Amino acid sequence: MSSTSAVEPGTRLAERFRLEDRVSESDGATLWKAIDEILARPVAVHTFAPDFPRVHEVVTAARAASRLTDPRLTQVFDAAEDDKSAYVVSEWVTGETLTDLLANGPLEPERAAGLVAEAAEALAHAHEAQLYHLCLRPSHLMWTNGNTVKVLGVAVDAAMWGLTTDQPALDDAEGLGRLLYAGLTGHWPGDEEEGGLPAAPMTDGHFCTPRQVTAGVPGYLDTVTVRACLPESRRGQGALSSPAEVAESLADVARPMPIPISYPSTPAVASASHTEGLDIAHRQKAAPMPPLPPVTMPQRPSGGGGGSTVNRVLMTLVVLLVIAAVGVGAWTIGRSLGSPTTSGTASAAPTSTKSATVAVNAVKPKNAKGFDPLGDGDEKSDIAKLAIDGKPGTLWKTETYTSADLGRLKDGVGLLLDMGKSMQISDVVATLSDASGATVELKVGDSPDLDSLKTVATEKNAAGKTTLAPEEATSGQYVLIWFTRVPTDAGTFHGTIYEVVVHSPGSA
Repeated sequence: MSSTSAVEPGTRLAERFRLEDRVSESDGATLWKAIDEILARPVAVHTFAPDFPRVHEVVTAARAASRLTDPRLTQVFDAAEDDKSAYVVSEWVTGETLTDLLANGPLEPERAAGLVAEAAEALAHAHEAQLYHLCLRPSHLMWTNGNTVKVLGVAVDAAMWGLTTDQPALDDAEGLGRLLYAGLTGHWPGDEEEGGLPAAPMTDGHFCTPRQVTAGVPGYLDTVTVRACLPESRRGQGALSSPAEVAESLADVARPMPIPISYPSTPAVASASHTEGLDIAHRQKAAPMPPLPPVTMPQRPSGGGGGSTVNRVLMTLVVLLVIAAVGVGAWTIGRSLGSPTTSGTASAAPTSTKSATVAVNAVKPKNAKGFDPLGDGDEKSDIAKLAIDGKPGTLWKTETYTSADLGRLKDGVGLLLDMGKSMQISDVVATLSDASGATVELKVGDSPDLDSLKTVATEKNAAGKTTLAPEEATSGQYVLIWFTRVPTDAGTFHGTIYEVVVHSPGSA
């Protein structure tokens, strides 16, 4: 195994990973920024001194962590141990750590809670695989440049520092509580400062609660923090003894949003808000009415033959105009009622017949899967459900490709939704990453076969909240969001979907 001194910038590991910059070194473990020369992306690489005592444990932990699929946990790409070298290759994450975010003082309470809620859910997934963190610090929680939460170092850091425990669930719950404490107060509930954060103030020999340190902390967040990491202040309240319990206690907090997302459960056309569209709808419905009174206006005494002829001509023209206006108005309203995808909101205007009012409802898919019929058949189906869980902070993404055109390996890849039964599709709202450059198609059909799915909408250079609306009535059991081009992300290429909402018309 090569010594740390023999590992220099420019060293290539596995004929693939080229070390570039030494980031940090501690107790025989060195962290590097490196380049994956095959996929042309930055990666993080740990190398180890020849006398590092826990190489086998670290490599074993890294290999286990590589099987974790939650996108909020650091991805491990490779880990090797042999006579010549040992290394661990993982995702290079850019963004701000919790330490960075607290540089100017405590966070808004809801934002702090949202960050920790995401971290708690991610760690709960790791615990399901019997993988633990055991050393959560503000530097391990990041808000990435891609506007997502990332927890660094699950399993690997504990192995690196030789940390063990007989109560890992409780230890990680306490770690999450300390992160929440830090976010709410800007202090660290420990015996000394941590990552530049001052130690939390104490009273009567134990740490003050967040509300005693910072004004404006909601009572329920104070309670969650106390239950997670301040046993002296619980006063009979039960401890939160696992990440899953912490996640459950924070389940209702607003999550940090990857991009501004604001869509109601039903589109505005079905609401009674004073939108421009509704004003147009009212005007459209009222438009045929004003011309009606002039029909009787020519019925006045004639002033001679010429005047009578003119009046008759005027009456004829007015009648024809009224008929035309009524016809256009009726056609417009009928077309709006008949086409649920029309953005003009004539259907939103109140009508005297309830059965004629069309509402558009959000329908939750029964299932979701990564769809790769032109490749190996599957595209990260294990995390596909994260795109339909109603949580905009979770996501599904494609595999990583070397170019926007999917590395020229295939014509497309996507997320397939099973609606449970055939239904009419008004539109599909997909929240993509905010990186531009994606081309997405909406395909609908009654068979989960690519050739049976019809392309009904296409959006080029798509980013953020993207509405895919068919131009004509479309029905099917299967809804496919199909990437034919994917945007770049830190030197690599992949498609991302944070959330999908499918709208279908139904009787109001």
